[in-house]
Amino acid sequence: MRFGVLGTGRITRRLVADLQSTPDVSVTMIGSRDATRAAWSGAEYGIARAVAGYEQVLRDSEVDAVYVALPPSLHAQWCIAAAQAGKHVLCEKPLAIDHAEAVAIDQACRDAGVRWLDATAWLHHERTTRLREWVSDGTIGKLRHISVAISFFEPFQHGDHRLDPRLGGGCVLDLGWYAAGCAIAAAGAPRRAQATTLLRDGVAFRCTAILWFDGDVTATVHCGYDTATRKWMEWAGDQASVVCDDFSRPWPDRPPRVWIHNRAGEVQSHAFSGSQERNLIAKLASDEPLESFHLQALRTQATVEAMIASSQTGAVETIRCE
Repeated sequence: MRFGVLGTGRITRRLVADLQSTPDVSVTMIGSRDATRAAWSGAEYGIARAVAGYEQVLRDSEVDAVYVALPPSLHAQWCIAAAQAGKHVLCEKPLAIDHAEAVAIDQACRDAGVRWLDATAWLHHERTTRLREWVSDGTIGKLRHISVAISFFEPFQHGDHRLDPRLGGGCVLDLGWYAAGCAIAAAGAPRRAQATTLLRDGVAFRCTAILWFDGDVTATVHCGYDTATRKWMEWAGDQASVVCDDFSRPWPDRPPRVWIHNRAGEVQSHAFSGSQERNLIAKLASDEPLESFHLQALRTQATVEAMIASSQTGAVETIRCE
């Protein structure tokens, strides 16, 4: 699968390297609004062809798929355009600004017969597969409560779109995508949400939410830009809990790991290996079914939308995401 890249922001560098190191995948082209920026990024990332304008990437016959690394406010426009051009789609998170846009992306890809994934790489790690097995096989007993906290202290550079609400900025669409998605990966579709958000200059800097699921399962999720780095989760059952301190992205100097704490106070540790990003890319480039990941993304989009709405109204919001 030959990828074209739409966008030259900071996040682009990381995934381009993973695209280039995944077997049978290459990056043939990169596009930016600015020709100088495109040329600089192409040289920096080792991409031979760099162009001004995203349309050129979509029209190119040597591009099979696109990686959409643009601000969230542009995701729907360019994911849909890519699908209509017959390109497979890998889109940065959040998938879109709201649930309606996310559904439109999914429908456009279905209509065009192209594959799509959002770039939530942790879902594709071997560790995540094992976590879900421990929920489904009874290792932790009946799932009761989920706790998730993800934060980075002011991780911004000049002009960062995350500081501009018009571009889809704020911690809820950004880090809340991971936090809500972690709960959804364990418990399925949430039914209701209540959230409170701390704003700074109109930008969501911290959010705390409660989610309610079927079967009396609950979750508390927290995300923020004003708190030290955390990537923590606990899926708690009536027999044991699984705990992870780097679920969204493994710490660079340690293997991905998980602990199981049972009701007797005994602890088991488990370590894993492998690149979640390359797993993600290989899955998109394969013929494996992707519907479960589509459902995960659409549920997550509906949930963060409900969290935002609740933080504005103070009410408990119903989540409709099936």
